[in-house]
Order: sequence, then structure tokens, then C-alpha cells
Amino acid sequence: MKNFFDKIFSAKLWWLYLLVILVAINFLGSSFHTRFDLTKEKRYTLSPATIQLVKNLDDEVTIDVFLKGDFPAGFRKLANSTDEFLQLLKDYNSSKINYRFISPRENIPGTTISYGDSLAELGYTPINLTVQLKEGQQQNYVFPVALVHYKGKQQLVILFPGYKKEFGIEDTYKEEPLLEYRFLSALDKLRNTEKTVVAYAQGNGEPNDYRTYDLQQVLSKDYSLFVFDLERQPVIPDEIKAMIIVKPSAEFSDDEKLKLDQYVMRGGKLLCFIDNLYAESDSLAFKSQTIAFDRNLNLTDLFFHYGARINTDLVMDLQCESIPFVVGGSANNPQQEFLHWNYYPLFNAPDNNPITKNLGLVGGRFVNSIDTIDAAGIKKTILLASSDNSRTISTPALISLDENRNAPQDEKFNKSGIPVAVLLEGEFTSLFKNRISQRQTDSLNKYNTSFVSRSGQNKMILVADGDMALNEALPQYGPLPMGWNKFTYLAYQEQTDDGKYFIPVSNREFFENCLEYLVASPEVIATRNKNIVLRLLDSKKVKEQRSDWQLINIGLPALLVILFGFVYLQARKKQYE
Repeated sequence: MKNFFDKIFSAKLWWLYLLVILVAINFLGSSFHTRFDLTKEKRYTLSPATIQLVKNLDDEVTIDVFLKGDFPAGFRKLANSTDEFLQLLKDYNSSKINYRFISPRENIPGTTISYGDSLAELGYTPINLTVQLKEGQQQNYVFPVALVHYKGKQQLVILFPGYKKEFGIEDTYKEEPLLEYRFLSALDKLRNTEKTVVAYAQGNGEPNDYRTYDLQQVLSKDYSLFVFDLERQPVIPDEIKAMIIVKPSAEFSDDEKLKLDQYVMRGGKLLCFIDNLYAESDSLAFKSQTIAFDRNLNLTDLFFHYGARINTDLVMDLQCESIPFVVGGSANNPQQEFLHWNYYPLFNAPDNNPITKNLGLVGGRFVNSIDTIDAAGIKKTILLASSDNSRTISTPALISLDENRNAPQDEKFNKSGIPVAVLLEGEFTSLFKNRISQRQTDSLNKYNTSFVSRSGQNKMILVADGDMALNEALPQYGPLPMGWNKFTYLAYQEQTDDGKYFIPVSNREFFENCLEYLVASPEVIATRNKNIVLRLLDSKKVKEQRSDWQLINIGLPALLVILFGFVYLQARKKQYE
């Protein structure tokens, strides 16, 4: 028996055993796939919802990523992160997931149209990036997007939303955690053959003109949009998953409030952008000052009962947008200059919730503040708040362009974090509990709807500014993106000679995120909470321990190779002595 094992493990056959072991390892590797994510924040682990969706695909998914080309380091890092994530998706269903990286400058096969032009036709505006080369500055249009194709349909995935003059590697780490959410959301929308039904409320003076153009574009893309006349229709049907109320100007009757209340009690979602005060910039076009006064919308008691109150005041903030002011010259040749206008605040979006995670500044116009009220079982999350240098003024308030002739009195701007948008979640109690009239009860029964005094788990979003969800327009450009300031939009397009660069607001993304949070699958929304921590090296330790780590990373591997070679030679020498 001993001689048998000696023959089997003879050194002359070592190469045969090695070959058999390698074949076995390759066979097992191709048959069984697994990976271990050792990162603290589980960077390379997909959520159960994503894994289930990918594994259950019944048709091929093709993903075109337009991040191929000579880009700065930040976009190269974004391209690498996208490649890693898509490879992770493919690992779970290699037969159905295919992706490729394409240069937007390439032409679509069989045509003379570039991929970049086709993306522009889809409504995407590329980032105009200034790149510094040896020959000088060069304008480079970057398309940080992907196009997902599934069953003859396609969905645009924006990998880096917004506009930035500069883009660094640190920005990549802010966008990388959202890759899973963005692709999962796109696949979820492509797989659902029926669009979610949402409604835009009418009947109380809500805008229905060019100011709602961008809002309609956003909604018609992913939702079935209906206009619902709250005054004339007797009941809000349950098929409507979200009711959007934007800048009403006329008083709500008790019957209209009952319709909204019972809609919420039956599980309907409210997304409200409310201006409690009449304060319009158009009034300042004719006079240098105007008075802000209460609209008397009669909604205070309804929202108060749900856990929030929109106040009749105005938020002023030193962190704000700019508008042109006449600072000199003559009547025929006025001299204008961009000055901060404290009534156009720019609000901070915290990262503590999936709606505002990685969101930029959100712009408002003559915004009211919000107070949260103690309501049993209702959780309140502040979505937008003022900067550390803000204040409120009570009504009636005099708004005057002459305020900018002198620098604002900064000592008055001593408040911080004034809430202007809030998410309410929980079981809501009806405003009409124990107070509904017989006539209202009969009206509900007439349409086969019984009175509900308490909702199940539900949610709504209140924003104390109607203009936040509307758009302005310019003759030469048409309707602008939601929330854009028409004055700084021109300055942004022209990139003014004095070096000012006006960063656009994120109103559209905020609106989209709010609505998606209300109606989308909770599993999809949960993927927005993923975090990736950027761990920076301690510069002091790097300086002190530089030689030690150089020795460990360079010298130690070389030493191990030499040691292994020495041991191997000694073993061979001893074997053949």
C-alpha cells in the first residue's frame, strides 16, 4: 500500500495533478457563482428587490451607457462605477442583461444621426464642460446618461443630474450610491405596462397655462395624467393614486375639503404646493413695491388636523437667487446689475431621507414657513429648510425693490432651518370626524361611498410655495425648466463676462422625487437610502508613516517572492539528492 501511494504522489506526475486541480476549479467556478462583500456599507450588495426583478426578467434588457470618451477624472470614475454596477446586475442574469458603453459622438448604425443628437431629441440637455488642454480651453459636451431598452420601450437613466461648472471625484461618491435606485426605478417602470394614475387639481384658481408646461412634461413621461375639477366632481375616485394641488388662489369650500379628506382616509396621496399669501413678482413690474396679503384658502384647519400648518408669513434668506436691478444710468440707458433678492430663497435639502438625498438647492418665490403640529401617530420629516441666515416677516408685508438699494441688515437674518416643506406619514384622522353634516353624509351615500373617520398607513407632502412646481418662459427659449429663474437662465446661457456662474436649481428633481415617494413601490424607494462613505487618508499619518508603508507595499512582496523561490529550490535540491 505504501508503494502505491508513493507512485501516486510521485514528483514526476506533479504536473498532471496540477492540471486536474485547475480543471476542477474552473468547472466549479463556472457552475457555482458567489461573491463576498466585505465593505462596511455593503457597496457591492444588491437589494432583494433588485435581485428579484433581475432574476424574473422575461425578455432581454439592453443598456447603452454614453460615458465613453476622453473625460476628466470625475466622469471616468463615474463610468467605472457604472460598469461595476452593471456587471453586478449581469452576474444575476447573464442571459437577459447586456450593456455597452457608447460615445455620444458616434452615429447610430445605418444613419447619419449621432447618439448625442438622439438624446437631445429625447429632451436631455448635455453638460457643457470646459476642459483645460495644452492648446487652451475646449468645450466638451458630456452625456452622463444611460438608455435602458426592454420589449420595444426605452427609459432614460440620468447618472449625474443637474449642471456643474466643475466635476470632481468627490461628486462621484455622492452619485454612486444612487446607481441601483436609478436603474431599478427605470426597469420597474419598463416592466409595468400600466402607468400610475395621478391628477392635477382644478377648480380653485390653479394655474393651467404655460407655467405648468414642465410639470406636464414630467408627469406625462411616467404617469397617466388627468385634470380633476375638485369643484364639480362629487368624489375623487380611488383609481387616482395621487392628487397634485399647485398654487390655488380661490377659497376651498367645506364640500371640497370633505372630498380631499375622504380621499386621504381611503388611502389617496396628496402633493400640495400652496401659497398662503398673494405675493407676485408681476406686481413689481408696474410698481417698485407691493403688499403681500392672505389668500384665505380655508385649508389651515385641514392641514392642521393632519399635523402641519402653513403660516401667513414670508421667508427671507441671505442664501438666495439674483435678479437684475437698475443701479444707475439714465431712463433711456439704465445700468443693471445682478443683486441678491432675499424673497427668492434657495433651500437646503437634507440627506436624511430618500426624497432629498443628493439633491441640490431648491429655489422658491415668496415662500411661507411651515410649523409641525402634535398629531397622534403622525411622523413628520422636514424636506426643505432655510439656511443659517434667514428670517420671517409677518403679514401684511411690504415688499419693495428699494430694499436692495442698501445691503440687507444681516443681524436680522438670525434664524436657521426654517421649514418650508414637510412629509407627513402615519394614520390620519378625518377633519370631519364627529362633525359631518347629514347633507354631506347623504352626498357620500349617493355615490356609494361611506364616511371613513381614520385612514390606514398613508403619507402626504406639503410645500409652502406654489411657484416651486411651476416654470417661467422666455420668448427666445420658450418654457424653462421647473423653478428656473428666467434672469439667471439667460446669464447661465451666456456665461457672463464678469465670471459669474449661476447654478440651476433642482426643483424638477425635487418634484419627481416627491411624487415617486408617494406612489412608487417602497422597495424601490428604499434603495435611495444606500450610502457610500468616502474615507480620506489622514495626511499627518501619511507623512509620518510614508517610508513604512512603502516598505510594506513594495519591499515586502518582493521579499516574499525571493523567500518562496529559496524554499522551492531547497526542496527540489533535497528531493533529488
